[in-house]
Amino acid sequence: MSIRVEDYFAPATFAKIKAFADQQETPFVVLDLDTIGRAYDELEGNFPYAKIYYAVKANPAVEITKLLNDKGANFDIASIYELDKVLACGVKPEQVSYGNTIKKARDVRYFYEQGVRMFATDSAQDLRNIAKAAPGSKVYVRILTEGSSSADWPLSRKFGCQPDMAMDLLVLARELGLVPYGISFHVGSQQREIGVWDAAIGKVKHIFTRLKAEDGIELQMINLGGGFPANYLTKTNPLTAYAEEITRFLQEDFGDNMPEIILEPGRSLVANAGVLVSEVVLVSRKSRMAIERWVFTDVGKFSGLIETMDESIKFPIWTEKQGELEDVIIAGPTCDSADIMYENYKYGLPLNLASGDRLYWLSTGAYTTSYSSVEFNGFPPLKQFCI
Repeated sequence: MSIRVEDYFAPATFAKIKAFADQQETPFVVLDLDTIGRAYDELEGNFPYAKIYYAVKANPAVEITKLLNDKGANFDIASIYELDKVLACGVKPEQVSYGNTIKKARDVRYFYEQGVRMFATDSAQDLRNIAKAAPGSKVYVRILTEGSSSADWPLSRKFGCQPDMAMDLLVLARELGLVPYGISFHVGSQQREIGVWDAAIGKVKHIFTRLKAEDGIELQMINLGGGFPANYLTKTNPLTAYAEEITRFLQEDFGDNMPEIILEPGRSLVANAGVLVSEVVLVSRKSRMAIERWVFTDVGKFSGLIETMDESIKFPIWTEKQGELEDVIIAGPTCDSADIMYENYKYGLPLNLASGDRLYWLSTGAYTTSYSSVEFNGFPPLKQFCI
């Protein structure tokens, strides 16, 4: 497997990243803010009718928050800690949605006291907590959707409820003095199958129609979640293809009565802007007759690469070394046997790769630094630089 950097970065952009990286000690991530700005502009241009809520959990760097805030973005927040961080960057509470359906009542109250008035939910207990701690707020209910089989990083089962329960919750929301505002779903992270949005939007249309006819509730918003893919080893459709199809699905179901549309991108905005730089610690074989080499690097599952679990996300890996390639097993530096990134999927790396050489993990701007452990085996959290 030979990676062409130009398939992922413009030559000038990668040259800028590499020149900066050459001055730093590994491991770390370098983020190109211009790339993130262009990704936001592209998303806004393809979905001019939608409000964009950046999923801060993908990468909570203050530089990203400030950049997107300046561009007029809104923010999907998962905790009080994220809230404090974005408010400190100048984000206004009316730009925030509390998108986590699993939250303490006192955290709901904290959001409300800070001025946030839009909350996600998927259960009666959570809804009652919102009614008590954030009276009069807008609520939207997350529904379960199919699509886990076609997403690299599925988000099934833990979040959302069945459509019939969603309708019950929205009726209960009105009884509790809340505003039954809309429906949300998430088709899975790194979703390549565009058709799953069609099925999900169809479910939403059914809920909209029944609630209006049977309960007199007119919902106002659809939150389409995230799921738009980044550019990893497996190529994806361009964003324009997703936008054209999703827009068609919405128009087929809602016509001229299009509700407010929200998007919650995370990975698709920041992943392609990042390069994780690591150093080869050891290259070894397990026996004299072993076919495969083990390449141990100074970054692993516990220092930013947790999405290699089950080899779900396959990052493009580039090295300056050239020459004949040989299949390798790639593992991290910790004293944990689970710290193996790729064993079944065979990456090819040069035979002359040696200790001290650098590996450049492309498209690593999302879910790397935010997943990095605090001090496993004493290793510090993964560093990040924004340029």
